[in-house]
Amino acid sequence: MFAGGDVPDVGLGDRRSDYPFMSLCKEGYIVPRSPAVEAVPMDKLPRPVIFHDGRLARRPTPLAALLAVLWFPVGFALACVRIAAGALLPMPWVYYAFWALGVRVVVRGAPPPRAERAAGRRGVLFACSHRTLLDPIFLSAALGRPVAAVTYSLSRLSEFLSPIRTVRLTRDRAADAAMIGELLDEGDLAICPEGTTCREPFLLRFSALFAELTDEVVPVAMESRMGMFHGTTARGWKGMDPFYFFMNPSPAYVVTFLGKLPPEHTCGAGGRSSHEVANYIQRLIAATLSYECTSLTRKDKYRALAGNDGVVDNATGKLPSPATATANNSKDKAC
Repeated sequence: MFAGGDVPDVGLGDRRSDYPFMSLCKEGYIVPRSPAVEAVPMDKLPRPVIFHDGRLARRPTPLAALLAVLWFPVGFALACVRIAAGALLPMPWVYYAFWALGVRVVVRGAPPPRAERAAGRRGVLFACSHRTLLDPIFLSAALGRPVAAVTYSLSRLSEFLSPIRTVRLTRDRAADAAMIGELLDEGDLAICPEGTTCREPFLLRFSALFAELTDEVVPVAMESRMGMFHGTTARGWKGMDPFYFFMNPSPAYVVTFLGKLPPEHTCGAGGRSSHEVANYIQRLIAATLSYECTSLTRKDKYRALAGNDGVVDNATGKLPSPATATANNSKDKAC
């Protein structure tokens, strides 16, 4: 190792001035081929790893990389079959079809009965933790009936393949509130207040808008398990997220219904603020999953990983490049 700008004696008459590029070298490090060190455990890191990207769910050792390459064509074909089963079969059959195709769905807690529009009762709002964009689909499979879902940013391919109704939020608070109210008048609705997915055992900050619109809220703790590929991305093509999730040899979802929110913890009957309700639900789900609550948001995630705000381009199904996002942000500030 050469440090502090020291240059080895490479020959008689050789000087630093003879090699101008040498002046750029300040420190050098030699990494042994077989380092006798181990990776630092997650709980020993100076800061917790909350945001990261990439498709591989395991460390790419030579054996793991070989298995992933060999499994890829088989996994992709299996993913197509699984997606077709979820998209084409009636929702009461999807739960059993997934189990037959190696996708485990574990249901815990007592789900509420379906809202009957004829009875004049508004639908239930399911406030779910967000692991992948398949959360509302597995929620519907657990309930045995399709439940509409509002989305923040979804690719056209995912919308086309979705077996449930999806409605895009406009990011205009008044318009979104009116839209969610109309959907609740029609029946049950699923929403992920985090606004984006998180891979690690953390919950991002919950948006509080949903708490203002109804007291009929059922928190749902969603937990996904993937052994080979991550079913989420921050910089790649989000339309492939369902395929990567279903390409895992034996993916799993655990859906835990936590019961209807008590009246004293609602905005209407309990007089709570919407932020108090959102924070209470975040803590409740975190305690159920043994996760940690954070104040990080969707923008924090995408700005850290991709240099943008995480809004998918409807035409391409991809996220904007950092340069494009910077230009758009500059326009917004100018306006």
